[in-house]
Amino acid sequence: MPIMTHPGIERLGKRVLDCVTDLEAQAAAIVELARCYPTAASTSVMDLTVEAEAFGAKVTFSEEEIPTVTGRLVWDQASVEALKVPPATAGRLPLYQEAIRLAAAQITDRPVLAGCIGPFSLAARLYGMTEIMTACFLEPDAIALLLEKCTALLIGHARALKAAGTDGLIMAEPAAGLLSEVLCDAFSSPFVKRVVEAVQDDGYLFVLHNCGNKGQVTASMVSTGARGLHFGNQADMLEALRAVPSDRLVMGNLDPAGLMKMGTAEAVRAAAGKLLADTAAHPNFVLSTGCDTPPGVPEANLAALFAAVDRANAGR
Repeated sequence: MPIMTHPGIERLGKRVLDCVTDLEAQAAAIVELARCYPTAASTSVMDLTVEAEAFGAKVTFSEEEIPTVTGRLVWDQASVEALKVPPATAGRLPLYQEAIRLAAAQITDRPVLAGCIGPFSLAARLYGMTEIMTACFLEPDAIALLLEKCTALLIGHARALKAAGTDGLIMAEPAAGLLSEVLCDAFSSPFVKRVVEAVQDDGYLFVLHNCGNKGQVTASMVSTGARGLHFGNQADMLEALRAVPSDRLVMGNLDPAGLMKMGTAEAVRAAAGKLLADTAAHPNFVLSTGCDTPPGVPEANLAALFAAVDRANAGR
């Protein structure tokens, strides 16, 4: 289950800008990938600016790259207190909700997973990444209040994505990978858990992504209750699998840039084959990329990825 949308955008002759501003183009890219590749599930566009934009953050767009947040929206206790929680209909949020609704209506042979940002990663986009790391120590009350407001928006957005007919949600919380276990327990996992509890049930899968660093935040991730844990390419997958209960899905973690984009098809086939062999004793493992695949991934590399999965599964 690679996390990818860009190959679908490229197959349709569209730009990234089209995909993040036009709901029909976005839905079409998701559907195109489901038509072309036998993924275990279809995933949505990973645009980690849309929630910050809903709060009022300035976002810069380009034709071929995912948008970026520029500047800071809040910077101290007073500015955080003045920050209003927007409704789940603010900014481009409805575009993503409706795009995944269109895609889910057309993809009927596999689960469709929506996507959103995590609370600490959203807070970092509003407060500044460097600044929030310092403020966790110097102004913890301000950051806790900011996280309360971020979580309130994310719960509303997650419920709207669920109502759109999706089968699950991937929450990208990459900034939490910079936190120690103690700080992750304080400033990320409790807030993620609230979103998990708001949408996850027996028929709905919540997947939490954390870039991680040798799996050091695994226990904190488990504490959120998410039934799927997705790890970036810095994590040790065997260590993660040993730390995660066997009733949780563990996903990861091929390098999306260095391997999937810059590597050869043979290198992809070898790396995927090795990871599948190393994790063969763990039936809860799902092969995936460590993050969203960037623009320009060769189709031969994607074909090699799925060929490696077929080869591994044929021996079972």
